[in-house]
Amino acid sequence: MTRPHVLLIRLAAPLQSWGLSSRFARRDTHTRPTKSGVIGLCAAALGLERGEPLGELATVLFGVRADRPGTPLRDYHTVGGGKFPIRPRDLATDHRRAAAVEAAREAAAGTAEGTVTAAAARTPEPFGRHGLESWYGAPKLIAADPVSGALVPGQVRRNAMITERWYLADAAFLVGLEHDDRALLERVAHALEHPKRLLWLGRKSCPPSGDLALGIVLGDLKGVFGTTSLLPASGDATASATGERTWAWIESPRPLPGVAPVHDQPVRFDADGPVHGLRWETRHRITIAPHASEWDIIP
Repeated sequence: MTRPHVLLIRLAAPLQSWGLSSRFARRDTHTRPTKSGVIGLCAAALGLERGEPLGELATVLFGVRADRPGTPLRDYHTVGGGKFPIRPRDLATDHRRAAAVEAAREAAAGTAEGTVTAAAARTPEPFGRHGLESWYGAPKLIAADPVSGALVPGQVRRNAMITERWYLADAAFLVGLEHDDRALLERVAHALEHPKRLLWLGRKSCPPSGDLALGIVLGDLKGVFGTTSLLPASGDATASATGERTWAWIESPRPLPGVAPVHDQPVRFDADGPVHGLRWETRHRITIAPHASEWDIIP
């Protein structure tokens, strides 16, 4: 009978974010890495194309241990609005911008009267100094202008949008991928340390720090988590003491009593959005055994 093996993956960084139901105005994060996020990380490391079948990669059993759960961090964003620079070509090709800039300069000249001459107030400004409040700088809805015939954007104004992004700050998770095929796990481990594409922890602004692949261990997820020390904290060369207790979430291969369904099984990572299926997992309280293996890694 083939015995399972577990590939251990370290996910640690100043920031990470594992979205569940993110939208443009609000991008949330789960309290821990998701299976779809980690399998997507492995698929990127292997160089799989979007929409390409995941094959055996989707059949691994997934587990995650929260060695340092991190702190939720809210990043407040405003998008659009403000004052956008107007280029000379915008003035030459778009009469709407030219008229708006001229009106702004006329107003500035009227305000400046009595302190400087009107001629001085109308002196051409250096390149890049023209600006219009709330005028959108990037081209949108390009079409021929009915007056000049030039290609101009159909959308020139944009109100500021308020968005929020959520992250986990200073978190560290130990992820386990369990499978009977050790060769598959070895390919994934090699790819994580020699990736064919850029890797990030849930979002492109969250690159991982340090080593990712920490080796392959014989056993199942729950047993391996219990016999592996907690990941060392930054600035500490040793792992946490044995006897520590932490939470782990471990995937079940089938629905069983007390096992919760999770809509997080990766099917495809299409360009227009990922496709997920149903899987099952349960939460365990893990006690680190006295004979737990130590780490020889840079935190």
